[in-house]
Amino acid sequence: MPLDQDDYKPEEKEMGFFDHIDELRKHLVRSAIAILVCAVVVFFNKSLLFDTILFGPIHPDFWTYQRMCEFSYWLLNSDEYCVKEIGFVLSNIDITGQFTQHIFISFIAGVIVAFPFILWQFWAFVKPALSLKEIKYARGFVFFSSGLFFIGILFGYFFLTPLSVNFLGSYRVSELVSNEINLESYVSFISTLTFATGLIFEMPVLAYFLAKIGILSSALMRKSRRYAIVVILILAGLLTPSPDIASMVMMALPLYALFEISILVVGKVEERRNKAS
Repeated sequence: MPLDQDDYKPEEKEMGFFDHIDELRKHLVRSAIAILVCAVVVFFNKSLLFDTILFGPIHPDFWTYQRMCEFSYWLLNSDEYCVKEIGFVLSNIDITGQFTQHIFISFIAGVIVAFPFILWQFWAFVKPALSLKEIKYARGFVFFSSGLFFIGILFGYFFLTPLSVNFLGSYRVSELVSNEINLESYVSFISTLTFATGLIFEMPVLAYFLAKIGILSSALMRKSRRYAIVVILILAGLLTPSPDIASMVMMALPLYALFEISILVVGKVEERRNKAS
């Protein structure tokens, strides 16, 4: 049977196991260098990194709080949802704490900034093993994966972070106890929450690859929809510690939308597979 033109690929030199390892090492080194360069650039922009970005959610004039206040006046004609003050102060009790957190958050920021390049290196590593048809179908991998990741980062930073900081930072079991949040705790919480949200938004990309190798099917996802909704609601409750049900629902909606998009992506993979067979 003649090969389909889309399946044809020019003859390439056969690579052994250690050749693949060496090629992978090259891409990992390039990714590490990109992360290091981005981290160094971020490190020397301390004011932007900390005062503007990282500490933004602890200022009452933060963008999200302003939108909440506008919404409050529009809905209730009052300042019910306006954030007037943040109920805690940041402190550092470790002599190396501030420098250590500066390095840590610079590394995390370096990974975020270099994420498209890291994906591109991953794509460059796996591309030689793909047919021309597979390359054509996955052509927008870096673009769409990076886009979803950055949308997740922005969602985590502008929505989850301020809601969580405002609730947890001002929560008190008694008026006798004041909140003095350790810098390490704050930095770790913000970076983990934001970065994790970026990864969660990669759900459609993960679904695509699982469908390509035959582990996931659209029928299974549709059949499991009710269970997925329960898991999404639980995850939304964990990511939004505020007792406000509206916050949990607003978090659950984009997660459920990602699940439905993933079903469509898996369905497209199955459709192309059926046409090819």
